[in-house]
Amino acid sequence: MSRKFYVVWKGHSPGIYDSWEECKLQVEGFAGAEYKSFGSQEAATKAYRGDYEEQAGLIRAIARHSGESVNYEAIPEIIKDSIAVDGACSKNPGPMEYRGVDVMTGAEIFHVGPLDDGTNNVAEYLALIHALAFLKNTGNETTVVYSDSRTAQSWLRNRGHKSKLARTARNGKIFEMLERADRWIQSNPYYNRVLKWDTEKWGEIPADFDRK
Repeated sequence: MSRKFYVVWKGHSPGIYDSWEECKLQVEGFAGAEYKSFGSQEAATKAYRGDYEEQAGLIRAIARHSGESVNYEAIPEIIKDSIAVDGACSKNPGPMEYRGVDVMTGAEIFHVGPLDDGTNNVAEYLALIHALAFLKNTGNETTVVYSDSRTAQSWLRNRGHKSKLARTARNGKIFEMLERADRWIQSNPYYNRVLKWDTEKWGEIPADFDRK
């Protein structure tokens, strides 16, 4: 039997999965879940990253730049083959979400949340792990990941989060995601460079939620 790969555009943790069991965990109980199987990793990757002609009814990769669009091509210091990640939280704790976008096109690659009773640092950390896991799942070891969070990058280097977030009746999903993220980074080597986005020189990171 040929191997299948599963793309989850809308689910608990959007991404590419190599088994139905993993895919099912992401879509089961998620209202409006969007997912599809593919016969090759290449086809799944192409669809997930935005093949509009073949997947127009499912893929909703959109550019979300605040204010005027920025021509990152004109900034030589920025590595062009890159994903930018960012998190947002309206309170501390409060509704939390995170996402990753293609730096050059602004296309949204993944977006998770809002989830209740989270923090900005947790969102930033989960975004980093999600990006690295996505790149590893697609066999990509060269794309750079940009983050503007020193805290999240510190947790990444230490192979585990240091959040003091208190458990509540509403944030169980966030703790499940944190535990999964820690397990992933502790058991998976990665080769993609994780770099600090220079906000002072380049402006807000492309994945910014524009809520400052």
